[in-house]
Amino acid sequence: MTIRLPGATGQLRAYTPRTEPLAVSPGTPLTSRTVFSAAHVVADPFADVSPDSPAAVDWDATLAFRRHLWSHGLGVAEAMDTAQRGMGLDWAGAAELIRRSAAEARSVGGRIACGVGTDQLTGPASLPDIRKAYEEQLALVEESGAQAILMASRALAAAARGPEDYLEVYGHLLRQAAEPVVLHWLGPMFDPALDGYWGSSDLDAATETFLAVIAAHPDKVDGIKVSLLDAQREIDIRRRLPQGVRCYTGDDFNYPELIAGDEKGFSHALLGIFDPLGPLAAEAVRVLDTGDVQGFRNLMDPTVELSRHLFQTPTRFYKTGVVFLAWLAGHQSHFTMVGGLQSARSLPHFARAYELADGLGLFPDPALAETRMKNLLSLYGVAQ
Repeated sequence: MTIRLPGATGQLRAYTPRTEPLAVSPGTPLTSRTVFSAAHVVADPFADVSPDSPAAVDWDATLAFRRHLWSHGLGVAEAMDTAQRGMGLDWAGAAELIRRSAAEARSVGGRIACGVGTDQLTGPASLPDIRKAYEEQLALVEESGAQAILMASRALAAAARGPEDYLEVYGHLLRQAAEPVVLHWLGPMFDPALDGYWGSSDLDAATETFLAVIAAHPDKVDGIKVSLLDAQREIDIRRRLPQGVRCYTGDDFNYPELIAGDEKGFSHALLGIFDPLGPLAAEAVRVLDTGDVQGFRNLMDPTVELSRHLFQTPTRFYKTGVVFLAWLAGHQSHFTMVGGLQSARSLPHFARAYELADGLGLFPDPALAETRMKNLLSLYGVAQ
């Protein structure tokens, strides 16, 4: 049996889907690396909303997907950009997501860390306003029992006059934090509004400010998440971290080499691509736990082509591919996203994502994935 898929030029080609998924199943806890999957939210397809409406979330399906990730030994990074934070999911929705997911994590013994930002602010904001917004979100995450991830703030990027404002705001927050947090540096390829974060568009200068924040409060920083899609810069930053401060790679282009590491260290992981790759990623890290670096690379390296495809420019729309694959894999009954973001990628993009994911054996039921892919193709007018 074959399926006709459109290519980038519009021409149709025949593809033969695989008939058996990759054999992976829940296993022992991960030991050599701390691994978080930044998880997506499942929209309510029956809600009568527009792209400008507050997000309507299918809470049962959303929490079921988190249980799926926990069952494979992964941690969940909640209310991050993968969950369409700031792209369909507002602060009210994110707050409810944090409360529900943290409670679910407690019930199953799952690890969870949650994003803390300033997205309740609308329009220009002063530094005191930004501090107050961060404080409100930090308090909610800490009250939920989850670890806090201090996310980059669009409001701070717009208001800061230079590095000293970042040092002041982050220093204030870290002094207040009850437990060590993860600092998140999200590059402008993920969110153009974050250009010039840490006070400079020069990444070398920005890196110095970022490291200065950590150096001033090493006891309050569990780790950093670097999402710049620049492997060498991450390695350089990793090697300059104070003792005990971890690096969680957020590089969805170069994660196998960064997680594997070198003679001077390695990165842990907090990745959006580990949403669709969850079971395979967990299996690979268990291989790494045994000291088999090459075995880990043998499993992870073939996934990079899919990840680079999903995260291609404009990178911020990678969420569409993530949810598309969750639908094909049977983790949700529909391909609908909050904010109508399912329209953000093209049919040829979806076709290639299906082909790459199927080739990796990511679909637990390949026949279901094929049927759903054919349904989508039919909707676009591609007869099978």
